[in-house]
Amino acid sequence: MKLVQTSVEKLNDTRVKLTVNVPFDELKPEIDNAYKAIAQQVNIPGFRKGKAPRQLIDARFGRGPILEQVVNDMLPTRYQQACEENDLKVIGQPQVDISKIEDNEFVEFTAEVDVRPEISVPDFSDLEVTVDAVSVSDEDVEKELENLRARFGELKDTKRKLKTGDFAIIDLTAEIDGEKVEEASTEGLSYEVGSDDLIKGLDTALRGMKTGEDNEFTAELVSGEHAGKEATIKVHVQQTKERKLPDLDDEFAQEASEFDTADELRENTKTQLEERKKAQQAGDIRDEVLKAALAKSEFALPESVVEDQVHAQMHQVMGQMAHDESALAKLLEAQGTNREEFDKNTRAQAEESVRTQLFLDAVADEEDPQVSQQELTDHILFTAQSYGMDPNQFIQQLQQANQIGNLFADVRRGKALAAAICRVSVKDSEGNAIDQTEFFGEDEDEDASGES
Repeated sequence: MKLVQTSVEKLNDTRVKLTVNVPFDELKPEIDNAYKAIAQQVNIPGFRKGKAPRQLIDARFGRGPILEQVVNDMLPTRYQQACEENDLKVIGQPQVDISKIEDNEFVEFTAEVDVRPEISVPDFSDLEVTVDAVSVSDEDVEKELENLRARFGELKDTKRKLKTGDFAIIDLTAEIDGEKVEEASTEGLSYEVGSDDLIKGLDTALRGMKTGEDNEFTAELVSGEHAGKEATIKVHVQQTKERKLPDLDDEFAQEASEFDTADELRENTKTQLEERKKAQQAGDIRDEVLKAALAKSEFALPESVVEDQVHAQMHQVMGQMAHDESALAKLLEAQGTNREEFDKNTRAQAEESVRTQLFLDAVADEEDPQVSQQELTDHILFTAQSYGMDPNQFIQQLQQANQIGNLFADVRRGKALAAAICRVSVKDSEGNAIDQTEFFGEDEDEDASGES
């Protein structure tokens, strides 16, 4: 079925106005359904429900309700059809307006909608990127083993002065102008000296203290009603403890791992660190290639899509602040910034997010990778796990929100970028060529069969 009249007006690089004229001859199914629906809803003496003739319905209720029902029913399909006929890659929801209705002749509507801009994808084989070399030192291995020993360590009371790595049971009291700040005060807190993640200056105050001693310092509060204000912090040490680590011997290796000897544990630790750094290197390759490719591709961004992204990011942030503008203002002040700078950064992040997704869609269209059902299922299961959700419940939510297509697009973008990355020249910081197919390549036989 071909629409009789459609026209597309380009408003700018990312927005078009679509005008669609649908003759009544094509609306017969919608007209029939409209009369049936209204006949089922009304009671007309002398006729069973649903059996009243059209002429009587028109005479009793007019053509208005019929035309309204017809327009509502035909808009989604005719809009979609018009987009497909004109090969429009639409983004977001359209602004639709019924511009003219001539009964028994035609219905005309317009739709303004954002479209994906023309994007020139660079030749990835011309790109060159450099990433950090994979290097695992003896110090790295020993640090990892030290962390493992710490997990099996025991805390024992000590009477000596506190030092970095020790634990202390402490009471904290924050005061501003002599008044106690309840939300910044606590008792019986277990704290590791040197973790430096609670209050700036606390570690310095605790080093050298013993059980039963008191000390005080000043610090700026970073949260709560008094965020950004200078407070006097009084600290009292209830108890001091030191962590006793087990010896790194064969007995410990057997207790802490599946290995029989400390040498085997050390060798496996080195292997795991190398694998971890290789995974990091793969992520760096992806990021650097994407950055280099985007630098060679300039295109306009759909403003409404950027605005939607800004709104989503702001909604998430404000949700964490219980939608309290004053709480956000205090937090920003404590971080040494302001709302104007925050809004500017939020928009920049939104633009970068939209730019990246649009570019990856263009790469996917060019590479045209095939996504198997198993790949989509694996991605859904992985995403559900990352959200801590039951997979079946997550799939139900996706179906209800009509979001399966978005996850399919995610997999398609990822496969397309992986294929493109394999054509890039990649070196590490020591000048060595890297075979990125180790991370991003796929078996050709599996590709041909459509399975991964």
